[in-house]
Amino acid sequence: MKKIYGNKQLLDALAGMRASGRTAHALMICGEKGSGRKLIAKYYAQSLMCEAPENGRPCGVCNACRNVEKGIHPDVIYPEKSGKLGNYKIETAREVIADAYVKPNNSSGCKVYIFADCSHVQAPTQNALLKLIEEPPEYAYFIFTCGSKSEFLPTIISRCVCFSTSLCTEEEAAESLGESGFAANDIQKAISCFHGNIGMCESYITDEELRARVDLTKSLADSIIRKDEYALSVGLFSLGRERDDVREVLSMLDKLFRDAAVLAKDSSAETIGCSREGAAALSRSVTAYQSARIHSLIEKAWGAVESNVGIPLALTALGAEIMEIVG
Repeated sequence: MKKIYGNKQLLDALAGMRASGRTAHALMICGEKGSGRKLIAKYYAQSLMCEAPENGRPCGVCNACRNVEKGIHPDVIYPEKSGKLGNYKIETAREVIADAYVKPNNSSGCKVYIFADCSHVQAPTQNALLKLIEEPPEYAYFIFTCGSKSEFLPTIISRCVCFSTSLCTEEEAAESLGESGFAANDIQKAISCFHGNIGMCESYITDEELRARVDLTKSLADSIIRKDEYALSVGLFSLGRERDDVREVLSMLDKLFRDAAVLAKDSSAETIGCSREGAAALSRSVTAYQSARIHSLIEKAWGAVESNVGIPLALTALGAEIMEIVG
């Protein structure tokens, strides 16, 4: 079983529920991408399925624990996403509802459904699942992982026990990455970008496209520093039309402006973005007030994308508005 770094209070709470027999049938695990949401969901599934739990914690060595770890346990189900945006459709909800009333065959007598990386789950889908979550079969459990509770209807949230993940220290992240066999130089570069977010650090090392998006984010910041509207427009246009890519780069750019505002007041403050050097350079050319305004513009641009405004149009407007502020 893979070691989970950080999140001690969350893991203790899950173990306490399991040990007391008051396990939550509907669990929501919120946190930023890479913070261990899916790993903790799997951990909870293991604790439910484990043949010999120890103080509410999965043993990690029994057949059930190993099968959950490998993703081959027949009663730990990951419903499939579908469609252009990769959402959970109402048809999927109906399939889960029908399957949930088929009793499990494992010795633990549990059946677990893990809805991973929930984003923009349509209201009809959530409403279809509501009654099942509200009055589930005694053996059925549901786990949702997401960036924020705001992805869900209040009726769903009220029927879930909600937890938030927390990032690890950079030292813990380095230890975890070292245990995974990554080279020290790669680990240092990854942590300088994503700090205590182990999942994103791993992706940075292994995913060339993520490294390219990080470089693009730094380039966008540099264009703003130089007040080069053409370079900024070209950079934003190069993002393409994939929503996940656009969201990720806008989020990283937003963090750089957050860091710039913080460093403007305290040059020794900790940063959360992908480039401390870039944030420091921004802090020398953009005021804290301007950073706050640009933060609002980035949120506005993403809101427009979510409202189905064309991505090129939203990004073109964003670039023009940013240059108007810094120009």
